[in-house]
Amino acid sequence: MTPLIPVEEFLAPPERTRATLSPDGTRIAFLAPWKERLNVWVAPVDDLDAARCVTADETRSIHDYSWADDRWLVYVQDDGGDEHFHLFRVDLDDPDAAVVDLTPFPGARVFGRDLPPGRPGTVVVWINHRRADEIDTCEIDLATGELTVLVTGDSGSGTQLAPGGDLYGVGQDEDGDWTVEHRAPSGEVRTVLTIDAADHPIGPFPVQLTPDGTGLWLGRHGHTDRLRLVHVDLATGTETEVAGHPRHDVDTRAQVFPTMPSPLIRDRAGELLGVRYSRERQEIVPVGEEFAAVLERLESLSDGDLGAISTDAGRRRWLVSFVHDREWGATWLYDHATGEARTLFRSHPHLDPETLAPTVPVTIRARDGRDLPSYLTVPLDRAEDEQLPMVLVPHGGPWTRDSWGHDPTAQIFANRGYAVLQVNFRGSTGFGREHMQAAIGEFAGTMQDDLVDAVEWAVTAGHADPARIGIFGGSYGGYATLTGVTRNPNLFAAAVDYVGISNLATFMLALPEAIRPGLRNNWYAYVGDPTDPAAYADMLERSPITHADRIVAPLMVFQGANDVRVPQSESDTIVASLRDRGVEVAYRVYDDEGHMFAQTENLVDMFRATERFLAEHLGGRSG
Repeated sequence: MTPLIPVEEFLAPPERTRATLSPDGTRIAFLAPWKERLNVWVAPVDDLDAARCVTADETRSIHDYSWADDRWLVYVQDDGGDEHFHLFRVDLDDPDAAVVDLTPFPGARVFGRDLPPGRPGTVVVWINHRRADEIDTCEIDLATGELTVLVTGDSGSGTQLAPGGDLYGVGQDEDGDWTVEHRAPSGEVRTVLTIDAADHPIGPFPVQLTPDGTGLWLGRHGHTDRLRLVHVDLATGTETEVAGHPRHDVDTRAQVFPTMPSPLIRDRAGELLGVRYSRERQEIVPVGEEFAAVLERLESLSDGDLGAISTDAGRRRWLVSFVHDREWGATWLYDHATGEARTLFRSHPHLDPETLAPTVPVTIRARDGRDLPSYLTVPLDRAEDEQLPMVLVPHGGPWTRDSWGHDPTAQIFANRGYAVLQVNFRGSTGFGREHMQAAIGEFAGTMQDDLVDAVEWAVTAGHADPARIGIFGGSYGGYATLTGVTRNPNLFAAAVDYVGISNLATFMLALPEAIRPGLRNNWYAYVGDPTDPAAYADMLERSPITHADRIVAPLMVFQGANDVRVPQSESDTIVASLRDRGVEVAYRVYDDEGHMFAQTENLVDMFRATERFLAEHLGGRSG
């Protein structure tokens, strides 16, 4: 029998992760624990053991950092999960200098940042420091910290700064469609391009200025179902497809998860080298013969998918990581001048790949004939034809997707004896425009049917025991979990809701004011405007909190006290209603967490409790 791996080993902070090369190629930065929290370390490229910790956050792990140049590193951090991210600067030339908060505005939030190659020594941020309901585009001098407001009230955020001072950004017109706007240094504003809002619920992505500022790389459906990358001539608006793929969409997961690698693989000067596409697995299409040769060598190093790629200014040294279902976090250094490559580290060397379960892409046919790209993970020691207890894990978003790779949740459950099924139900991105738009008006409708159909597929195919089906989901996945136990109360033997939405209307009303204009094309378009009485009533009908009296399956609920998206009061209400009826419900609130947990000790506690809960009701193993 496969050994039971403790939850702590799956969720332990990586020994080293997210390594990047300095522009001059002489140093490597990476994240590693310091006082039990991930911090940024810097080491000579050939001596990782000489690394020194250059940040000192002992309260909350750092996850997102960048080299600004050979002297400055920048990173973002919030306070206890409140999502009020600030941008901090590290001076590598002065080891004794304190970290500097470049955005020291109480209650403000940095929504994103850009390091324009043509503007050395500066960083562009999108921040609501003047008014909570308005995002400004600002340029900050890294050396002095001086902040200059470039655009006020930038409705779409993400305005980028060209070398000559011209500004290009994504906004919205009166009809809600996305627009690419040019703001000249003189103050003149013109619309370069208009993009159908329905094609891009959370905005066009990727959007990136070319290094010379004359063009824009843009993710675009246009006349096709698939999401393509096009080059937009900013003078004429002419579009040309770049490094296309005949079947796959541009990989947009980084739009929702910024720590994931961008679909645009660029060098230090901002030149485009390749484009990531993804369906069942990732495929990279190179731009130019030079990177094609590098890519061929890099992809030969592992049978995983290429993750983050970092190179020096001369494109000689390449630092790459790989995404794999069983081999977690392998990072390599490749020298293109010599052809030599070596493994630098694995993020979780204590996990033996031979003890982890493979994740297999499968396609499930929904009742209306729609194909649902999905992933199945089953225990290594499953007996032939054995019907297993199963955990259905719907993803969050919903405007994102499940993908192949290392997934601690799937591995924990598989190690405990469960089949794990992850379904890209309609509404998921990455599988064409039509698959995404099929979710309009279908919250608690056909989106939920897709999950039910996936369970029936797993039972019919002999993977799952119909009497031992569980469901575990976070955020939108938590909404799907709660909807599942209200809409199909006898389908699931147990359910775990992790920061799930229980009331669609109050969820939208609780979102930060600054991002509410952007809700027009996603939550409002797909579900409704909560300020419209008829839509509000429909949202309540589609909300699990309205139908809590239908829940009969044992339920476990996890909530962050600082969650700005799903208020604790909603979880309090649904838990109280179950307790009043005598339905089994367990409830844990974490005082130092927001929406989606970040603290290792809390994640360990959550999954320990979950494994005991599922073992009791589904019959799997428990540590």
